[in-house]
Amino acid sequence: MSRRLTIGPFNRVEGDLEVTLDIADGRVESAQVCSSLYRGFEQILIAKHPLDALVIVPRICGICSLSQSAAAAAALADATGLPMPANGRLASKLILACENLADHLTHFYLFFMPDFARAAYRGRAWHALAERRFQADVGEALREVLPARADWLRLMGYLAGKWPHSLALQPGGTTRAITATEKVRLLTVLREFRAFLSSRVFGDTLENVSALHRADQLSAWAQGRAGDFPRFLDIAADLGLERIGRASDTFLSYGAYAQQGGAGRQDDHREHLFARGVWRDGVLAFDEALISEDVAHAWLFGEQPVHPREGETRPLIAEFADQPDAYTWCKAPRYGSRVAETGALARQMVDGHPLLRALVAANGGSVLARVVARLFEIALVVPAMEGWVRALTPGEPFCHQWQLPDQASAVGLVEAARGALGHWLHIERGRIARYQIIAPTTWNFSPRDAGGVPGALEQALVGLPVGEDESVPLAVQHVVRSFDPCMVCTVH
Repeated sequence: MSRRLTIGPFNRVEGDLEVTLDIADGRVESAQVCSSLYRGFEQILIAKHPLDALVIVPRICGICSLSQSAAAAAALADATGLPMPANGRLASKLILACENLADHLTHFYLFFMPDFARAAYRGRAWHALAERRFQADVGEALREVLPARADWLRLMGYLAGKWPHSLALQPGGTTRAITATEKVRLLTVLREFRAFLSSRVFGDTLENVSALHRADQLSAWAQGRAGDFPRFLDIAADLGLERIGRASDTFLSYGAYAQQGGAGRQDDHREHLFARGVWRDGVLAFDEALISEDVAHAWLFGEQPVHPREGETRPLIAEFADQPDAYTWCKAPRYGSRVAETGALARQMVDGHPLLRALVAANGGSVLARVVARLFEIALVVPAMEGWVRALTPGEPFCHQWQLPDQASAVGLVEAARGALGHWLHIERGRIARYQIIAPTTWNFSPRDAGGVPGALEQALVGLPVGEDESVPLAVQHVVRSFDPCMVCTVH
């Protein structure tokens, strides 16, 4: 028996998302993912002064605004060829890492885990605990997580002045110098957040968690351990979350937290805390020239495929009736014509964390692997942040002066919480002539390309079970949320 089911808009998702499923014999046969909200930011930026991008692009999203700031600042730095002073580089990394880890924590507790408190799981051994801890709006975990997250974001006050939509990130560094007293305060915030993670999230030290290198070690470690991450692992094992959600198994990372330099182009993958590259049955060097965008199934006009430096964003408003194959506002990014997945799992696959590579080797990219990667990234990044704070030198420069050229073609590549974020900037006569953005969710929630190849989520949904009476299938919910979509960033 065949039927079509459209799900949407999804709750607990940033922005508007619809998913249409073709179901045959109780399983998803194919999927179409629709980003239904058109933004127009790339058009707004045309003819503006290049520095206006630092004000405008953070408004794309209130949940990952500093990631957009970081990409814009990196593009402007690339245009100037300007390196950052050491303090500016360290502060920039701390600001981006603070937002990324806050996003990981928010996703786990507020977006992902509440699905396990649903009544459909009543009768499972773990359901009563999941309902008490994670039920949306009233779960006891919220009373612990929200204050901890608020305390964590105090880092933004010291480093960036405010959050979201700070102007602290600039092409030459950061605008706010840190004093010796504030350096001590930063370390205090990190120590308090570490204590929360160890006691509530993991039930163990961060170092012990990040040292787990095999799936059997992870399973043994979780047995009988207090902490919400071990609770998730128990639920995942019962539901078989390691067996659902596989996409292309090609993973893309621009490299996270550059260790040196400051201009937008940093091609040596060893210059990052988490390496730059592409994983496809092994690590391949990243080549920015291999990125293209396809609009064959989008409500957009354009030649295809084209590199984003040559791309444009022109909506086809009156011509919808002439676009029978279009079903989304989202373009279809491709890397060397391949569908690529991006995010924390991609970063750890490229960087080479043994546990994440073992999980993917066993079952491909999965719901389990994506969630484990996010939680492990928290455990890995907090100790790195402690080192960056200690390396700050009060009294030394945090920002260099710069002068923008009248003509330039530049790119800023960063890793946001959800993955690879790129800004492509072209300046003519001192004004923005072209500005293109590819966000992480643009990669992961892309439509089919001109060859009919589905995007990452569209592939990951195929084969999932759907009951006759399910209007919002639970397995579909878990797979969609495992990518942590930010739909407002998807279309510009």
